[in-house]
Amino acid sequence: MAEIYEVLAMLIPNGGYVAVGTEYEGIEFIDCEPITKKQFTDGFAQFEAYKAKQEADKLAAKTAAQAKLAALGLTTDDLKALGL
Repeated sequence: MAEIYEVLAMLIPNGGYVAVGTEYEGIEFIDCEPITKKQFTDGFAQFEAYKAKQEADKLAAKTAAQAKLAALGLTTDDLKALGL
């Protein structure tokens, strides 16, 4: 089950809020567009799919970077040797 900070980070990625406790009523929207209680509640159901997409995107980016290195004739070990 997702935690409140994870759901809020998904719904309001740039921050601008303070959350006290685990309920919607404990969220103070300081420097962001407020979300509705329904958006907050629905966010818990959507979080697992969001997290899976983030992991898939990260893997795809890594695979693409490795393909670019291979096209240049480099490996990750080559980059490590350069301190990168």
